Amino acid sequence: MTSPPVAFLRALRAREPQLMLGVRMSRTTDIARIAQSAGFHCLMIDLEHSSMSIDTAVALAAAAGDLGLTALVRVPEHEYGVIGRLLDGGAHGIIAPRVETADQARRIVEACRFPPRGHRSQLSQLPHRGMVPTPAATLNTAIDRETIVKILIESPLGIANIEEIAAVDGIDIIGIGANDLTSELGVPGDHDDPAVQAAARDVLAAAGSNGKLAMIGGVPLGEVQRQLLMEGMAPLFLAGIDSDLLYRASLDRAVTVAEWYAPDADKE
Repeated sequence: MTSPPVAFLRALRAREPQLMLGVRMSRTTDIARIAQSAGFHCLMIDLEHSSMSIDTAVALAAAAGDLGLTALVRVPEHEYGVIGRLLDGGAHGIIAPRVETADQARRIVEACRFPPRGHRSQLSQLPHRGMVPTPAATLNTAIDRETIVKILIESPLGIANIEEIAAVDGIDIIGIGANDLTSELGVPGDHDDPAVQAAARDVLAAAGSNGKLAMIGGVPLGEVQRQLLMEGMAPLFLAGIDSDLLYRASLDRAVTVAEWYAPDADKE
């Protein structure tokens, strides 16, 4: 059976939309079940913007994998040891924020991949293989194929170095963190700004010429997103974050109950 991350990348290359749920505040594996039942394809477990522990992150990732979802973890730092522990515990891939140079991108790849392309520490048992002891010669090739390396370009320096970054072997997806990028460019939240549009197209061109997928996150569904998709951005959508979805549902419920209970005089 095709593993979740292989199917995930194959679908993106075939231009099939993939929905990703951001997990920032959930701490039990129920969130993976909700995501799977609701039709999501991927969890983005966010350690950059939460206080979640590595232990909780890998439990969520392993549960997602058991349900056929792809589990990616956004790390708060480019640290070899943290990345290895997350991948060993069940994550299918790493999202590395604020990559600005080819050397930074190369170090991320080396932490994620076994030799000869990287320096990931050797082990024989992984949740992805049901914890069955597996010889390195078999395990390493298979797991490398099933490990997703995604980097985020979120600054003008990253844009300036995008050609060299995109050429680094072992990267699968180059993402644009639009929220941070617009702030760094001095136009916070303005995705229509010409500088933002030019940066997105620079990333798209560099990714395409190096055989990488490109995507953009933080852009609301609308004409900007549609145009970039038409030009070749991968249809990978961060379709919601658990904290935001809970807030919106809670607000909607509060308004509904308040309107139902309002005195008849207020309805006239």
